[in-house]
Amino acid sequence: MSRFVNLEFGGQAGAQTPAESPDVVKDEGFYQREAQTAFEGADFEKALRSYAKVLEFNPNHAAAWTAQVRMLLELDQCDEAKVWADQALERFPLEAELLAAKAVVLSRRGETQDALAFSDAAVGENGTSPYVWLARGEILLAARETLADYCIDKALMLAPGDWVTAWQAGRIRCRHGQFALALRPLQQAVEWNPGRWVPWLELGRCQEELGLAGAAEKSLTQARALNPEDHAASEAMSRLSSRGTGDRLRGWLRRLKK
Repeated sequence: MSRFVNLEFGGQAGAQTPAESPDVVKDEGFYQREAQTAFEGADFEKALRSYAKVLEFNPNHAAAWTAQVRMLLELDQCDEAKVWADQALERFPLEAELLAAKAVVLSRRGETQDALAFSDAAVGENGTSPYVWLARGEILLAARETLADYCIDKALMLAPGDWVTAWQAGRIRCRHGQFALALRPLQQAVEWNPGRWVPWLELGRCQEELGLAGAAEKSLTQARALNPEDHAASEAMSRLSSRGTGDRLRGWLRRLKK
């Protein structure tokens, strides 16, 4: 079943689960905060559901519509993201970040020229939004344009000290295999908010891809210490350990042949 069907309005807004405190007021603001927390914890499925709840309370919440598109993109649900973006743009045709999200959707579908047109429109509506420039950077990276670096750097410049923007910039670089260039924004993300486990995890994965085993182990250890309930860091450390064992075995065999 399409995930998009589950995002339609009509659910019971604010329905209480047995484990939740009856004192919690589950209104639009509650679900907005829950969605943001889930996003910053890389729980994109939960963020998607929470933003849908926001829209049950307030169908005219443009940022929640845009966030739905972005969460679907994070989940690689590009076709559903396009459906959602088109429906949202009928309501908010001039919403800059929504235009930018639609541009990313089109880029991932291989529709580069249309993607650039939407990105141009987004910049024209709000050229000071970090996400607008991150989206443009991703589109230009996909198109192998050198101006991509300028766009990503501009996004970081517009959001000084914002670990989320730096984390997202690193993720975009990693998505396109630019692990060496991803190091700087990911290192900035952990410097700006060292108590968050997600940027440490992303940094560790990036260092793993670059063969920086010692640095990766330190980053992943930090991620695991900050959030022992998530298994992603432990799985990455297991890969590192296996890779190290394999490297040692290959070295032993080379010495034996000599």
